[in-house]
Amino acid sequence: MNIRIAFFDSKSYDRDTFAKVNQDFGFDIHYYKERLSMNTVSLTQGADAVCIFVNAECDANVIERMASYGVKLIALRCAGFNNVDVHAAHRHGIRVVRVPAYSPHAVAEYAVTLMLTLNRKVYRSVYRTREGNFKLNGLLGFDMHGKTAGLIGMGRIAKELIKILRGFGMNVLAYDLYPDKQFAEDYQVKLVSLDELYEQSDIISLHCPLNDDTKFIINSDSITKMKFGVMIINTGRGKLIKTEDLIEGLRSHQVGAAGLDVYEEEANYFYEDRSDKMIDDDKLALLLMMPNVIVTSHQAFFTREATHNIAATTLQNVLDFAEGKELANEVK
Repeated sequence: MNIRIAFFDSKSYDRDTFAKVNQDFGFDIHYYKERLSMNTVSLTQGADAVCIFVNAECDANVIERMASYGVKLIALRCAGFNNVDVHAAHRHGIRVVRVPAYSPHAVAEYAVTLMLTLNRKVYRSVYRTREGNFKLNGLLGFDMHGKTAGLIGMGRIAKELIKILRGFGMNVLAYDLYPDKQFAEDYQVKLVSLDELYEQSDIISLHCPLNDDTKFIINSDSITKMKFGVMIINTGRGKLIKTEDLIEGLRSHQVGAAGLDVYEEEANYFYEDRSDKMIDDDKLALLLMMPNVIVTSHQAFFTREATHNIAATTLQNVLDFAEGKELANEVK
């Protein structure tokens, strides 16, 4: 099918995966290393669709320019769409589709990886033993069994995480505006208010979308309500946490540890090699120095299964649009 796709923020693994899956679709995909922004929007000229990722700058101005070039579809190869002005897209007749579920297992398993690594100080132990230091001082953790995990959001990813945590013998609390009460009953999840979750949780994990209501849901006020020494895990979106407030919580030890796969201002750093440059973001630099913090580069989704599913769903979304079918994954 003669559909041209402008593919932004492409990495070698994106090109390999999409090229393989595209053998079944036959789209004309043009890969660009640059992220979509006003500086790069001219690359969308002649494209029927654009394919973008989590850090694209797809605001009203960019969308207006794309509409003037004839772009008809924005295909997000991720679940979140907070970086797209959906209202502007609709005004200009551009449809928006996403990948709502590529592998909830991948992200849930990664959230557990962060919990266990922080709790048992695995990263510190590895650094030590490589240097011949086999002491156990400073490596004391706690049994996950019997502890309480609080999940903010109870969507697909959170449900997979709940299954894992229940397998550890943990108590699980959840806060969700529209909770699946039958699932909660089946897995013995206690549905609570946010304040109750803050007060009772030993570990808090974020699994809610980023919107006006959830932006900076973790802030100085919420942190003061939490258990002393709480662990915070974020595999969702960086702006769910107000970074400067988290840093203060870590300094006061109110927050005992933090596992961050996302960061408030990650766009300038994540997915790129910055090893030969100074990090000029003071908050990020400070987090990277803290021994009780793990920062990773938005990689929770990054499994073979998930990347294949992302490519397959993204290209199927484009095909459904091209054939005038109902768009099952459209952002309304």
